[in-house]
Amino acid sequence: MSTPTDDPLARERAHLAESRAALRAMREDVESLDIRDVTANWVNAEVLSRQIDERIKALADLSDTPLFFGRLDYLHAPGADRAEGAEGERFYIGRRHVHDADGDPMVIDWRAPVSQPFYRASKKDPMDIGLRRRFGYTGGDLTAYEDEHLSDPAEAARTSKLLQQEIERPRVGPMRDIVATIQPEQDEIVRSGLGGTVCVQGGPGTGKTAVGLHRVAYLLYAHRERLARTGTLVIGPNRSFLHYIEQVLPALGELAVQQATVDDLVAHVEVRGTDDAPAALVKGDARMAEVLRRALYAHVTMPTEPVVVVRGSRRWRVPAYELEEIVRELLDRDIRYGAARDALPQRIAHAVLVQMERAGEAPDDRVQDAVARNSAVKAAVKAVWPAVEPAKLVLRLLTDADFLAEHAEGVLSAEEQKAILWTKPVRSVKSAKWSAADAVLVDEVTDLVQRTPSLGHVVLDEAQDLSPMQYRAVGRRCTTGSATVLGDLAQGTTPWATRSWEEALAHLGKTDAVIEELTAGFRVPTDVIAYASRLLPHIAPGLTPVASVRENPGFFEVRAVAGAGDVVAACEELLRNEGSTGLIAADARVAALAEALDAAGIGYLSPGEETTRETRLTLVPASLAKGLEYDYVVLDEPQAVVDGEPDERTGLRRLYVALTRAVSGLVVTHAAGLPGQLA
Repeated sequence: MSTPTDDPLARERAHLAESRAALRAMREDVESLDIRDVTANWVNAEVLSRQIDERIKALADLSDTPLFFGRLDYLHAPGADRAEGAEGERFYIGRRHVHDADGDPMVIDWRAPVSQPFYRASKKDPMDIGLRRRFGYTGGDLTAYEDEHLSDPAEAARTSKLLQQEIERPRVGPMRDIVATIQPEQDEIVRSGLGGTVCVQGGPGTGKTAVGLHRVAYLLYAHRERLARTGTLVIGPNRSFLHYIEQVLPALGELAVQQATVDDLVAHVEVRGTDDAPAALVKGDARMAEVLRRALYAHVTMPTEPVVVVRGSRRWRVPAYELEEIVRELLDRDIRYGAARDALPQRIAHAVLVQMERAGEAPDDRVQDAVARNSAVKAAVKAVWPAVEPAKLVLRLLTDADFLAEHAEGVLSAEEQKAILWTKPVRSVKSAKWSAADAVLVDEVTDLVQRTPSLGHVVLDEAQDLSPMQYRAVGRRCTTGSATVLGDLAQGTTPWATRSWEEALAHLGKTDAVIEELTAGFRVPTDVIAYASRLLPHIAPGLTPVASVRENPGFFEVRAVAGAGDVVAACEELLRNEGSTGLIAADARVAALAEALDAAGIGYLSPGEETTRETRLTLVPASLAKGLEYDYVVLDEPQAVVDGEPDERTGLRRLYVALTRAVSGLVVTHAAGLPGQLA
């Protein structure tokens, strides 16, 4: 009878149990810390207490999340250029570092250099690895393992069954990390340095969103102190998408990353209105930045009167020509409008101090500050360089045809100016029905007045749908930092969708970014992606189609139906399988389908709501499907999805998105004819 020491699986289970106990001890050590005698004041105590709380959360042991997923057995002791492993030493690779009571590692963080061969080692380049072992889990229980002897020439390379099972595992709940299945080409992007911006073009199912999130986790590991000071931000297209991805980074032990939409970033005014497509196109055009700059700096006027400063019995006169020189010098420096306005009184005061010194006085900095606050100086600054409220400036441009024409001359045509002018008068900034594009314009002026703080790293997902002005808004948040830009040109579903990544990166202010393309599809089944790829020549000519690496071709069927009842029946059929199901339909058809589901007694969720074991169906308007994924999808009436957009190309792109949300199976239902491009 075999003993646990003779059974490899039993030994691995024992190491898992010991590692969990060690992690629990690490957490208890932090929980038992007494900081009463090590903090100088209540502020230090509060900061340290918050850091301890975050550390405790980061050390949480999630029962259904494997603590480690792989093992590496190194062949040799490290040389100067080898990975850090001793001869015969083995490392367990997991989501976070775990050590025992003596400080010896029991699990190595997947981001550590010693873990890299788990993702990149191959038969051609073993990277000094003798054995790579992958583990299979059911819930949190270790149930299987699979070995690759990379240094054994007699063993043929083969596809990992456990890797395939993990990729194809049913999805219930929010997006999960892919740390156990990162592929070599993905790992290169994940581990690229903090100093450079990376743009990832990836078709459906290539893992670009996961790669972006794992890159953030890697950068926080490699540059923690720097990013703790400068901050990190993940930007998604909508709240549903952010809710879907929000658990990925916490599962990797990273809790400090903020999430937002572009609308959140530019929320200087309350958005209550919408633009038609022509107006939105013009407002989103990068030329608007020049119109706004002209309108702002038109407020600066050259002085025509001298400034006379009275101090005691003396009067000091700064002539108009000298004031003009000061103003022109500030304009030539091209500094922010507000910063220049703040500097102007000090420059005028300095001119007064020069006269004082010539007269034999010895003024100091306090005198200069007093002169800068003099009422005559203040009055001159107000007249020459007045304060400007960004929202009021944008409001005037959008409501005053003459003001817009003056500053848009040679930039916008008369038709374009007419497209963005509001037809009804507006009393105030608060009563205005601002659109999302208007808020971006206000953000542009706000930055012209006062510099927007820059973060250390920004991840921008679903970037293909941003307008040039939105790119500029994001770029302002990482002027001194770097970015990870993620998207798919074929999935651009706005009239202003990105035409090329080079153009988008120029608007972002990152022209030196590296563009990477992911073409291996891990999520979408072969038959599904092949069907959807029929649209590519019509929506993104020249783009490389995704090639599915899934061994399971998936379930795919195009089904003619008589009405909503048959669509509901298709949902019931797919719900008999394990995992989540999405019913995706043109926005205009969602209400009718909701009624049909209610009549059939089938519970359903809205996008962003978390699926449960009891309720696994989500009713998804096509406009919100981007970035989401479900094990099974019923796509209702493809032609209606196309017709729901202002033009055919945008409609076909929306359809491409909807067709590629399935992980295991897709049923396309239609009562009307299918779009000809799918023939």
